[in-house]
Order: sequence, then C-alpha cells, then structure tokens
Amino acid sequence: MTLTELGAKRLEHVVSSEQFDRPLLDALFRRAASLEGVRDDRLAHRIMASLFYEPSTRTRLSFESAMLRLGGSVLGTEAAHTFSSAIKGETLEDTVRMVSTYADVIVLRHDQLGAAARAAAVSSVPVINAGDGPGEHPTQALLDLYTIQREIGHIEGVHVAFCGDLRFGRTARSLALLLAQYPGVRFAFVAPAVVQVGDDIRQRLDARSVPYLLTDTLRDVASDVDVVYQTRVQKERFSEAAEFEQARRAIRIDAALMRTLRESAVVMHPLPRVDEIAPEVDADPRAAYFRQAQNGVAIRMAVLEALLA
Repeated sequence: MTLTELGAKRLEHVVSSEQFDRPLLDALFRRAASLEGVRDDRLAHRIMASLFYEPSTRTRLSFESAMLRLGGSVLGTEAAHTFSSAIKGETLEDTVRMVSTYADVIVLRHDQLGAAARAAAVSSVPVINAGDGPGEHPTQALLDLYTIQREIGHIEGVHVAFCGDLRFGRTARSLALLLAQYPGVRFAFVAPAVVQVGDDIRQRLDARSVPYLLTDTLRDVASDVDVVYQTRVQKERFSEAAEFEQARRAIRIDAALMRTLRESAVVMHPLPRVDEIAPEVDADPRAAYFRQAQNGVAIRMAVLEALLA
C-alpha cells in the first residue's frame, strides 16, 4: 500500500523535517519496513537526478541504491560547484529548472541555507533536501528516527543526548524537530557554548514543552540516556586550538565512556566520524551507527515511492 492509501498526506517535496506529522511518520516507517530487501521495477522508467554541491558518501549512494532497487535510473553529479554550469555562474534556480526537465525527482545537497526551498519553488518535479548548509537534512532525520524505533523499540519517552556541533550541524537539528512530536521525550544538548544548540531550535522545543538540558560534558548525562547521538565537533568553529581540544575530549566516546551507559542504550552517529568515537567502540553491540546508515536505503526507498509511485 502507498502512504496515501495508509491515510497519510501526500508529499510534493521533502524540504524540512517539519513537513512530517505523526500519521505520515508512522506510515512511512511501516512502508520502509516492508521495502527492506525489496528489488522490483515499481519505479521503472523513472529517473532520479542527484545534484550534489557538497561531497557525500552515504546520502548520495543510499539514494542511488534506493532508486535502483525500485527499478529506476540515476543521473547526476557529486561536485556540482565544479562539474556543472555553476562554475560558469549559473544560478541554482536556473540549474534546477533545467534538471527538472531531465528527471522525475531531484535530490539536492547544497552548502547554502534555504537552497532546497529555493529549488522546490522553481522545480517542475519533486525536490528532496539532502542537506542545505547549516539548515536541515530531513531524510537523515527520518532514518535516525526509524533507527531509534528499531533499536529501542519505541520513540515515546526516549531520553536523547545530542553531542557535538549542535548550532550548525543539520542532522541533530532535524532529528530534534521530529522527536519533539512524541510525548515524554527529553533532550540533553552536549556541546561547548560556541556550538551549542541555537535559539531557533530551543524556541520550537519550548513551544512544544519539551524538556532539555544544556551541558558541555557527556559524562554529566551518559548514565541517564537511552540514545547518544554523536556528531563531529568542527575545529573551524573555534578560535583557539586549546578550546577545541578541550571540547573534543569532553564529548569523545571511548570504552571508558561506554561503561557508564545503560545496557539498553545505543550510540548513533550520522557519519562520517573523525575521532569522536574511538574505533574500540565499534564492537560494542550498543554501537548502532553502521546499522543506522544501512537503514537509510529502506527509508529513502519509501520516500521515493511516496513522491513518484
């Protein structure tokens, strides 16, 4: 059954996490579960254009895998700033107008906040936001939420520690907005002040009466959370190298930190990691980040089907 047959609203574009209400999320997750391992031709003769202005491994390849598993075709570029007419000065809007005549759906990653909304405004086909600068990454948030449901067994009432660059990190921002729809959730935002979660997210959480704590040390909350959502602390955000090193150590996950987590807790990361999770953690069954990345294929299959079927 399609999402609309399951009672969810129809999708035209995927630009923001805030497009997804609970009925749509529930339907999407049921659809993703039913699509795991599927290979058929339901999207035969459909074409997906992957238009990536920033490098990507997981997002680009999982979208392409999802489209191919559904029988569709893929075209595009991974370095559109260099290998497209953008290098000649063509605007994003003009590029999208043209690409939408060649494909049935556009998956766009861009370094500018709001780029996906600009693209959707001029495109004649659905646009999927695969990350727009420091803005959002809605399909990453969908697969993250799906992973929490699969790993923990429920979403309502979960206590999540978000770690790393929370001011500019689009993945944590998008996931927090989705989680805020579920009753009983609690958040701990673990980051140094320079990259602590911004007022825009806090105001949305306040409006929904979602409780949250601000801290700069993961050990302060590690023993009390169900999910640690780790992200990279970006060195370029710090003016002093010593401040960066202190921040990096305060949120790094290693074997010692894992011993303070609950047995039922999980560690997630949107990847790629640098050294914020020690390799020794990979063997711990609570390390869910590679399973998390794998979940991206089924979720993106469900999104593509919802837009194109």
